[in-house]
Amino acid sequence: MTATGVGPELIRLSDVEAGYDHEVVLHDVNLHVHEDQFTGIVGPSGSGKTTLLRLLLGIVKPMAGAVQKQPGLRIAYVPQLETVNWDFPITVFECVLMSGSRGRHFTVPWASNAEKANAHAVLERLGINTLADRQIRNLSGGQQQRMFLARALYRKPQLLLLDEPTSGVDVSTRHDVLHLLADLHEDGVAIVLTTHDLNGMAAHLPHLICVNHRVIADGTPAEVIRPAVLEQTFGARMEVLEHLGMRVVVDERPEHAMKWTQ
Repeated sequence: MTATGVGPELIRLSDVEAGYDHEVVLHDVNLHVHEDQFTGIVGPSGSGKTTLLRLLLGIVKPMAGAVQKQPGLRIAYVPQLETVNWDFPITVFECVLMSGSRGRHFTVPWASNAEKANAHAVLERLGINTLADRQIRNLSGGQQQRMFLARALYRKPQLLLLDEPTSGVDVSTRHDVLHLLADLHEDGVAIVLTTHDLNGMAAHLPHLICVNHRVIADGTPAEVIRPAVLEQTFGARMEVLEHLGMRVVVDERPEHAMKWTQ
């Protein structure tokens, strides 16, 4: 991810191979993450996007190559909403507090006043402090995403990793998430996210990387959202149009003609 990163380097992946149970998912990955980056990783299902996030997070170790991180780097991770057990009996406020450095051994009643104030401040920033006492199962999709962003911000990260942050949410919520992430980036948080949403999400980001078991392309949307690159990435021919200065992707197969335009 060197196309836009000019600030200090946070993470470097060099000639990395990674996967699970001796099956390689990613090959020959070379990229850097810098503190001024706001990057989207795009690619089809099963292409290695989530594995790449897990490499950056450190929960997947490389089979070959090296991952180097800035000492003491603070990283926060926001998972896909679909992977969360929303029936777990916990409130929004408790969920945020439990993301602190004490981890799963942390008990909310013993939180310090400073920790509680910090949790409320983060919830307030994301516009959901009024939901602090609500059970997480009673949140809308947009509120769920804001809660997990609050959990992440409570850790005061230098790098924020998000896995499909707009999956399953409506257009209005998607726009809200994009604006929130842009604001966080302006405040100095480096952001790397995965997305399958080429038009609604990827086209609005300053930097993209296309992945299909290897890095296909790396650059700005104008450099990456091109028919040849998308065909290599997704295995299907796609038309790229210009609309109000934005690139719009249309799957050329008639039965999928609306897939990339919604």
